[in-house]
Amino acid sequence: MSAAVEAGMPGNPEDLLRQVFGYSAFRGRQREIIDHVGDGGHALVLMPTGGGKSLCYQVPALMRPGTAIVVSPLIALMRDQVEALRHNGVAAAVLNSSLDAETRRRTEQDLIEGRLDLLYIAPERLLRESTLRMFERCEINLLAIDEAHCVSQWGHDFRPEYLKLDVLARRFPQVPRIALTATADHRTRGEIVERLLGREARVFVDSFDRPNIRYTVGLKRNARQQLLSFIRRRHPGQSGIVYCFSRRKTEETAGFLVEQGLDALSYHAGMGSAERQAAQDRFINEDGLIICATIAFGMGIDKPDVRFVAHLDLPKSIESYYQETGRAGRDGLPADAWMVYSLADVVRIRQLLEQSNAGDEQKKLERERLEALLAYCEQAGCRRPALLGYFGENHPGNCGHCDNCQDPPETWDATEAARMALSCVYRTGQRFGAGHVIDVLTGKSTERAEQLGHDRLSTWAIGRDTDRSTWHSVLRQLLAAGYLVPDPEGHGGLRLGADCRALLRGETDIEMRRDAVPSSRKSRSKKAVDIDTESPLWQALRQWRLETARSEEVPPYVIFHDATLAAIVEARPQTLDELADISGVGEHKLARYGEAVIRTLDGADD
Repeated sequence: MSAAVEAGMPGNPEDLLRQVFGYSAFRGRQREIIDHVGDGGHALVLMPTGGGKSLCYQVPALMRPGTAIVVSPLIALMRDQVEALRHNGVAAAVLNSSLDAETRRRTEQDLIEGRLDLLYIAPERLLRESTLRMFERCEINLLAIDEAHCVSQWGHDFRPEYLKLDVLARRFPQVPRIALTATADHRTRGEIVERLLGREARVFVDSFDRPNIRYTVGLKRNARQQLLSFIRRRHPGQSGIVYCFSRRKTEETAGFLVEQGLDALSYHAGMGSAERQAAQDRFINEDGLIICATIAFGMGIDKPDVRFVAHLDLPKSIESYYQETGRAGRDGLPADAWMVYSLADVVRIRQLLEQSNAGDEQKKLERERLEALLAYCEQAGCRRPALLGYFGENHPGNCGHCDNCQDPPETWDATEAARMALSCVYRTGQRFGAGHVIDVLTGKSTERAEQLGHDRLSTWAIGRDTDRSTWHSVLRQLLAAGYLVPDPEGHGGLRLGADCRALLRGETDIEMRRDAVPSSRKSRSKKAVDIDTESPLWQALRQWRLETARSEEVPPYVIFHDATLAAIVEARPQTLDELADISGVGEHKLARYGEAVIRTLDGADD
């Protein structure tokens, strides 16, 4: 018998959803997945971050007799999930290296004696023979593998331990297995099914669209000032993540934001583990903190009220971009995915790819992933078709909630300019960077051009009627399209791509987006989150939540999400029955916090 059954929890999925988790209805394909897994089937679940993946295994775990084992790659992720479940009245525990000997012994005893509904465990510990033998002594009702894309050697978060999780199918063949991820292209999906689930598994793909996220991509001009302006205009006093390419840049960016009066920290792999943990804990537990990080930060961060994710450098693939931006707005409230990039970013990533020790096949795959991201960045129409199309999902466009829909860019026939640029790269020897190529195109007399004799080339000054910023745009978009490639030696030079001949010969045309000219007029756009942060009710509830979270030593969102607080402010319930009707208020939280919430509302009204 499961701990849930002994505790008197209902066995019906809708009743569990309402009474335990406080939600009135399932979303998307959640109920279909729960029925399949609850009946003993294997499943691969692909849902966007914030789409409700965890309910797809948590509800079946409470329906079936026994304990569910959840494999998770990060301690922080496990800790947050367990705290959230316990606050909903679920018997959950974690088994990892952070536990002392006595806590570990007690947790293992609870598992063996059937007192747990869910046990979260890292793959390294699960793979120990002693752990597997212990599981064989227990009634295991479900095996859930979170962040399943980590199994892919072609993916962006590869963890070699995941390759060994095929032991679960051999040791526990009768136990249903469910693998979950927010990002996996067709190749990665195939690997997950083959390595972890078996061919009989069903694949459930929910929509990857995050309609609450506003996507914006721009060009670097003064990246830190652009970031500061964006934060002050759209998200003052709100939590966000800023991704940077280098460790040094995370520190410099955080320092700059602090100098400007914002609350910011840096996070990167070069920091000590204690320092990283302290930064992560602050970000999770505090409101309004900005963390400037490399890609070492993020996977498993279960913070629902991240209002923006910003990129100051180009990510390496569209999968990475989607995964990172998906950490914004997990509570369903409006959020921003904001990025600036430059020609130098494109050159740098292409050079790193060509200089890597990867085999030819993997390099080809990574080039395709990068090119998909660059096509998304240079997109002139709605951004969602390009982003979602990568994951095999069709979108009609005209979302009305991206920069291109809200402020459509101008496009122009750049065929002649592109041929001039390609010819100049060829005539100058295919070994010079953008600056020198543009000098030759515009006829700018320099000592270097004279010494090399480039002022006597047929391409000298043929582009004098076009400004330098437009030539930078042309070269960037030619790189993005693969018509130009960076020098593989890493010296910053440009070379002709393999597909440029048709364009040079006049057999094909090219249209480019015209880069927007920055406006000197300050925008007075509305903040992204439609919440009156000056409301006495909002401030009182946030203060109560913060004090309660501190006393219980958990993040504030474990008590209630921002979306739930906003709904409480809007509904202004006066009784516990009215409070129970609000999404996110389950029976356990109603009993635990209901009276305090009503008192807080009464006090704020006074």
